[in-house]
Amino acid sequence: MKKYHFIAIGGAVMHNLALALVEKGYQVTGSDDEIYEPSKTRLQQAGIHPEQYGWFPKITTPELDGIILGMHARIDNPELIKAQELGIPVYSFPEFIFNQSKEKKRVVVAGSHGKTSITSIILHVLKDQKVDFDYLVGAQIEGFDLMVRLSDAPIIIIEGDEYLTSPLDRTPKFFHYKHDIVLVSGIAWDHFNVFPDFGEYKDQFSQLMEKTPESGELIYCDSDLLVKEAAEKVEIKSLKTPYKAHPATIEGGKTFLKTENDLIPIQIFGEHNLQNLQGAMNICLSLGLSKEQFYTSIQSFKGAAKRQEQIAGNKQSTMFRDFAHAPSKLKATSNAVKTQFPERTLIAVQELHTYSSLNKDFLPNYAGSMDAADIAVIYLNPHAAALKKLELMDEETLRKGFEREDLKLFTDSNQLKEFLLSQDYSNTNLLLMSSGNYDNMDLTELKAKFN
Repeated sequence: MKKYHFIAIGGAVMHNLALALVEKGYQVTGSDDEIYEPSKTRLQQAGIHPEQYGWFPKITTPELDGIILGMHARIDNPELIKAQELGIPVYSFPEFIFNQSKEKKRVVVAGSHGKTSITSIILHVLKDQKVDFDYLVGAQIEGFDLMVRLSDAPIIIIEGDEYLTSPLDRTPKFFHYKHDIVLVSGIAWDHFNVFPDFGEYKDQFSQLMEKTPESGELIYCDSDLLVKEAAEKVEIKSLKTPYKAHPATIEGGKTFLKTENDLIPIQIFGEHNLQNLQGAMNICLSLGLSKEQFYTSIQSFKGAAKRQEQIAGNKQSTMFRDFAHAPSKLKATSNAVKTQFPERTLIAVQELHTYSSLNKDFLPNYAGSMDAADIAVIYLNPHAAALKKLELMDEETLRKGFEREDLKLFTDSNQLKEFLLSQDYSNTNLLLMSSGNYDNMDLTELKAKFN
């Protein structure tokens, strides 16, 4: 029985990988200095939640087949140091995923935006068509218990993140998967804390494209000028396949795909999602599925969790939640909701939560990102800015950054909640965008206004 220890087991992907290894029959232990829900309960149910929080070198023993190191861990972690002294193999989770999938066809979905949605569509279609596959995806998807699966399947679908691999490896995660097929959906500056130079950030995607083997395929969004430029410049002998948004029409607030024979109803909408859908379709075709199989399965796809997710609604108003935090994501999601329901007022709320979004120097990248909203609201938690040791921006600074004079700012989640509860939602949509949770704001009362 293989035995692995996870340092920083509480992370979203880390704890899912740990659960996947338990399911595979491996012996798993883990440690962390703090673990939040839902990781905490899921690890407890699997019997692998740490007995106490903290780092304990005595856990690191020669019997281990390896250490799996999370990005949250520090380079001076005492368990890591002990493992290095004992010569125990230390893997980042991307390295471990590759080691588990060397004999598989590896499909990597990358891009500053859209990668979770594209990966989710592919997973949904393959499962619906009863194709055997493994996967790694960055969100919880309906119909899948875990965000990771490792088995004897011949292919693996991987959401490829450009963020740094681990404290020991300051290169992007997606380099380690050594893809056969790669898709790049878009390039828009993100992760300002580790890529303060936009040129360096763009170069990571060019390097990824260059790693495509001669027998492989590069699929890229032709509508994104930066992706198109990089893909056309890169000198590779592999197949290059550009794509744009799938043709569609909107009728009565519903989106239908235009195909050679029929109009196909789908449950997602927006130009960015039509691009995501077409990219996913190209991958499915590369894996041997037909267009007819894809169109049959896509009709039941409801979207990934927190990706333009409808959490409440009636015939004249809808409440959406979205993971959007980067400028391109805010713009795409706001535009999508307004275009789908042009006759409805759109109230859009954005929580500035990430290092990039809270950074005054990065703020100009948000210019025009909330133009589609009739009422634009920003929530900024002073504690979040303090934790990242950043200056708390005032309302005037934010208005200039977003280029929106009527921008509303809240720095207290209770006041934000009162404001949202006071609004009239007749013929109105509410869009909540954040990679956080508005300081644990309870949405029960707000949802009730949409019943």
